[in-house]
Amino acid sequence: MEIKDTYKTIESPSQEILFKEKNSKFFGYAFPVTTTEEIKIWIDQLKKQHFGAVHFCYSYQIGTEKIEYRANDDGEPSNSAGIPIYGQIQSFGLTNILIVVVRYFGGTKLGVGGLITAYKTSAQLVLENALIIEKTIYVRFKITFDYKNINKVMRVIKEKQLEIHSQKMEENCELIIVTRRKNTERIFDIFNTLFEISILKLD
Repeated sequence: MEIKDTYKTIESPSQEILFKEKNSKFFGYAFPVTTTEEIKIWIDQLKKQHFGAVHFCYSYQIGTEKIEYRANDDGEPSNSAGIPIYGQIQSFGLTNILIVVVRYFGGTKLGVGGLITAYKTSAQLVLENALIIEKTIYVRFKITFDYKNINKVMRVIKEKQLEIHSQKMEENCELIIVTRRKNTERIFDIFNTLFEISILKLD
């Protein structure tokens, strides 16, 4: 089974989209994120921008191996906002993303079904207008060895076209190398079998 080492996300914050339903206005936004701190910053920023809005419903997913996600209805009926938004993140196959839909109430209740449709449509429109990109997952290794073994190490790096992230060349040498996740085991095994050379996976 081939290890998947790519994922899809959005390149940059999306443009604002507006969806209207029975005088209620739904403003949709998507942001590329990798931490919950970033999520809080974006939501706080939108609250300043839309100080008259009633609901700031959102959903996010971060991570590639260990997935963390959340769907928040922010006062709307249970599962009528956050889950429909999250459904679009899954439908587009994305991660490291936050989608926020800001609602201004227009005086007419939409009902749970109407809300689900409105939040789902807003999230869908945002993603259809965002630039979706594919990113590769890389793994870093630390290789330590005596200077006398440098040729052995460099030969493998050249043969396997590995990227050197940083290097310390003294009597005791240390290299940080980078490879795609799907090559992790093979690269580890090659260096692990070399005499007087130690390899450690970072991250």
